Amino acid sequence: MATRTISDGFNVFHSRITPSNYETGKAKSHKASITNRLTEHYDLNKLFYSGSANNGTSISQHSDIDFFASIPTKNLKQDSSQSLRYIKECLQGRYPNTSIYVDSPTIVLNFGSGDWDTAEVIPADYSYKEDGSDVYDIPNGSGGWMQSSPRAHTSYVTEENKRLKMKLKPLIRFVKAWKYYNNVPISSFYLELRITKLMETESSILYEIDFNSVLKKLLDCNLASIQDPKGISGYVNACSSEAFKSDALSKLSTAKVRSQKARDASTSENIKDAFYWWNKVFAENFPNYYY
Repeated sequence: MATRTISDGFNVFHSRITPSNYETGKAKSHKASITNRLTEHYDLNKLFYSGSANNGTSISQHSDIDFFASIPTKNLKQDSSQSLRYIKECLQGRYPNTSIYVDSPTIVLNFGSGDWDTAEVIPADYSYKEDGSDVYDIPNGSGGWMQSSPRAHTSYVTEENKRLKMKLKPLIRFVKAWKYYNNVPISSFYLELRITKLMETESSILYEIDFNSVLKKLLDCNLASIQDPKGISGYVNACSSEAFKSDALSKLSTAKVRSQKARDASTSENIKDAFYWWNKVFAENFPNYYY
C-alpha cells in the first residue's frame, strides 16, 4: 500500500484547506451586491477585500470574508457607532431575510451557508497615504475612529512570503487551520502579524519544523499583544478577553505537545506515528499516512 511522506501530507493538507472556486465565487457575488447597495445609498468610493481573503490565507469552510467600505467623509457620522447602525439598517433593507448585526468595527452579514458564507463590512474613511499604502479611519468600538491599512499589512506579509519562497502564507494557513479545527479563540489578524514577525529572521521554511516552532514561540510569549509592524494600527491583541486568552493558551499547550510528538516520531523515522500525531494536532483533519 502506497504511503505519504510528511511533506506530501502537508502539501495535500494545504490543497484541502484552500477555499474552493465555489466559495470564492460566492464571495465575489456578495461583494458585487453589497457594492451596489452602498453605492446607491452612500456614494461608495470602493469596496475591497481585507483580512485573510486579501492576504491569501483563508481557510476553506471556516474563514469569513472581510471588506473595507470606503465611504466619503460627508456620508459618515462623527460617532462611528451611529455610522455602523445606519449602514447596518441600509444593508438590512437589501437583505431582509439575512441575519445582520453590528460587531464593531464591522457589520456582520450571515448569509446562512456556514462561517465561510459570512461577510464583514468595515466602514472606512480615507485618511492619508503612507509609503504607497492608503490609511483609513475605521470604528474603534467606543464611538470613535482608529487607523488601519489593509494594503500595508498585505504588502508586509506578501514581501516576507516572497522572500521565503512562497511558504510563509501556507504556514500561516496551517496555524489558522489548527485554530479553526480546535475552536481556538485567537484573532486571525494577530496570527498573520505574529507569525510573519517570527519568520523575519528565518531564511527558509520547512512546514513540520516551523509549525512546531511557531506554536512554541506563541506559548513562550504568552500570546502577548504585538505592535503593528507597520506602525499604523497600534497594538493588536491575540484574544478579545482574558477568558478567551486562557482557553487559547490551554489549547496551544496541548497542540505543542502533540506537534512535538509528531516531530519526535519523524526524527525516529516512524512516519506512521508522525501522521497519527499531526492528525491529532488538526482534530482528525490531516491526510492519512496511506493513500
